[in-house]
Amino acid sequence: MLTFLNTLWFIRETKAVLFWIYLWQLKEYRFSRLLDHFHTEKGKNLLFNKLIFLKFILILVFFIYPLYSPFILIILYSFEGAKALIDFFKKTLKKPVLTKKAVFLISVALILEISVILILSQIFLFQEITSGSWFAFWLLIFDILTPVITSAIVILFQPLAILGRNQIIKRAIRKREQFKSLLVIGITGSYGKTSTKEFLYAILSEKFNVLKTKEHQNTEIGVSQCVLNDLKPEHQIFIVEMGAYCRGEIKLLCDITKPKIGILTGINEQHMATFGSLENIIKGKYELIESLPKDGIAFFNAQNKYCVELYNKTTSIKKFLYGENVKIFGGENLLVAMAVAKELGMTEEEISKAVEKIENKLPGIQQKRGINGLIIFDATYSANPDSVIGHLEYLKTLRQAQGKLVVVMPCLIELGKATIEVHKRIGQKIGEVCNPVKEPDGSNGAGLAIITTLDRFKELKESAVEAGMRPENILFLENPKEILEKIKEFTRKGDIVLLESRIPAKLISSLVG
Repeated sequence: MLTFLNTLWFIRETKAVLFWIYLWQLKEYRFSRLLDHFHTEKGKNLLFNKLIFLKFILILVFFIYPLYSPFILIILYSFEGAKALIDFFKKTLKKPVLTKKAVFLISVALILEISVILILSQIFLFQEITSGSWFAFWLLIFDILTPVITSAIVILFQPLAILGRNQIIKRAIRKREQFKSLLVIGITGSYGKTSTKEFLYAILSEKFNVLKTKEHQNTEIGVSQCVLNDLKPEHQIFIVEMGAYCRGEIKLLCDITKPKIGILTGINEQHMATFGSLENIIKGKYELIESLPKDGIAFFNAQNKYCVELYNKTTSIKKFLYGENVKIFGGENLLVAMAVAKELGMTEEEISKAVEKIENKLPGIQQKRGINGLIIFDATYSANPDSVIGHLEYLKTLRQAQGKLVVVMPCLIELGKATIEVHKRIGQKIGEVCNPVKEPDGSNGAGLAIITTLDRFKELKESAVEAGMRPENILFLENPKEILEKIKEFTRKGDIVLLESRIPAKLISSLVG
């Protein structure tokens, strides 16, 4: 019986360990980001749910009915083990990307699991046969403490990770110093970084040999690895996307890459939970401009009030405002790429030729053909307050007089103390865009908003209703099947569906024809 219990426990425990390392990896092994996750409904549910409650009840049962408790635990672990195996074969098991660090952490955790089984087995051999209930009891305790134990493993080996990180950064700095004639363009901001990088790369590649950081490669480790693995003597320009979660990180990226041109794409409350305040975000992003040499050039987004304030503050280097007359959100990202190209000596003809080759000129959003003739706008790459509002405003101009608009999005995260105010703004914009319109038969139609997380659903819905939206047309749904059925029921050919931020991949694939 105990062998069977051990096997079931090991299966469910391995699934749990993989999930918690996955979550740490998702939060880039940053304790502040992981901690903020537990302020969300999903995060709270990880620690306080019916299954955890049941296991605490089972602890009490061990003291009251010790002989029967192992059998109850076997039944429980049979269900958990079966679910783990189903998730594995369906490829829905949440597990980390197998980097060297993740493999090491998983190995340590698995060794610890096996050690627990062996140690408990040895202790059990020297006890009376009835003490098998206590064997099961300690397996259950380890099970409940898995989030703490896995996190302790991550934190325990973090100094080694930091040591390795620092060595990689030092090597990258030494290599960068060898490229004296390399021109580096740094791009930072709360939003618009990636699209600006892609536009700039597409245009400059017409004339120069250009290297860019890869997708999501915007941290000190990612940028350092790009320098070490991809930077070659033939490269003339290096475009670096710079992300940050606290002050000092942009400065470190500048120390690594030595940019001469800096682009500040926009600033908002994104990642306020880790920065601590909007003031810290502003100062953190401005580190790029402060790091530029005396002959450097700075570009500031005229559509963003904080960028304008920093533009006015900057006096020691050449500077430009861009995007003053842009009407569509994100259109300024293409304009700054063109402005930088012009500053680097490209002709109007060369720039125009390059721009013509760019297929999707709307940053952060892709138009796709959906099922049943729907028009899908996929903006799931990332999300922040300005991009969500900007995309809604843009689709408002496209929406036909009789057409419907469906918005599917989760509540935004890592906004800190600004989260309520931000979601009220988003709710108001949803209410404006999804207001009822007249259908061809004279009846009232309306937009539909489906919010997939519960965190700030209340504030978002209240603001949407105040802006004129029907209460029954802004829903909380998290099951992809239910969301899909609701969309099918609500829409017809030619209607628009906007997908924002992290939407289940299963839903996206079901909607796209």
